[in-house]
Amino acid sequence: MTAPAPSRPLGPERDTLAKAAHENFPVAPFYLPRAWRDDLMAVYGFARLVDDIGDGDLAPGGADARLLGVPATDAEDPLVLLDAFEADLRRVFDGTPRHPLLRRLQRTVRRRALTPGPFLALIAANRQDQLVSRYETYDDLLAYCALSANPVGRLVLAVTGTSTPERVRRSDAVCTALQIVEHLQDVAEDLGRDRVYLPAADMKRFHVQEADLAAATAGASVRALVAYEARRALDLLDEGAPLVGSVDGRLRLLLAGFVAGGRAAVHAIAAAEYDVLPGPPKPGKLRLLREVGVTLRGEG
Repeated sequence: MTAPAPSRPLGPERDTLAKAAHENFPVAPFYLPRAWRDDLMAVYGFARLVDDIGDGDLAPGGADARLLGVPATDAEDPLVLLDAFEADLRRVFDGTPRHPLLRRLQRTVRRRALTPGPFLALIAANRQDQLVSRYETYDDLLAYCALSANPVGRLVLAVTGTSTPERVRRSDAVCTALQIVEHLQDVAEDLGRDRVYLPAADMKRFHVQEADLAAATAGASVRALVAYEARRALDLLDEGAPLVGSVDGRLRLLLAGFVAGGRAAVHAIAAAEYDVLPGPPKPGKLRLLREVGVTLRGEG
């Protein structure tokens, strides 16, 4: 039975889903079955919107706040918005949500028998961003990634009906790596939000002060620190890469794209000589395609 075509997204829903084009890797590429694409975009829409709430990046005008029933006086308060968003998420599982992105998600939840846990974790990560702006150790950062990144991979496996304990473990490694790479690309942007995701213990080891991260270009100590964290991300990608070979068909190509996107981004950081402060180094398409091929052949 063919899945019904979704209604055309409007307003805040359209704006949120449009951001998919700017991710490091395809969110729901054309070669996937239509039903998978629709459900992955519904999951993406949720993840993107909760991040926009946490980052204060909602579309101007307060439309999302009104949809969530948040009064105009609180429309700029991320914690109030996140509480309202969590309440609306719970309606996905036991009622009728208010926000159109969550109504879209409800169809996916029912079709794929998804559970609230991964969605609640993503909200918890963004709530943590409002309360915690520095991480003392690498383990502290990994615990944050378990909330902010790993649930997305688990949802991809759940949507495609391929979850097993081993695949979840490999997926967690890939997703944590992708989150770390994104933090490395966005050091300057995050500092502008008064957030530092480079572990304080590592900064101390490499003699890096926060003032060094505010410079126009990175000095030798910052570059050494970024190279160290990039190596950690590559190690995690290598740990997770066998996930690709554990599945078949078009899902294998999708997962290879995730791993390859992370590897290509690390290579872009290396090509910039680990100077991430002028702006996020981005990989070219040829490099990404090369990494996809390497990942599919299991050579990485």
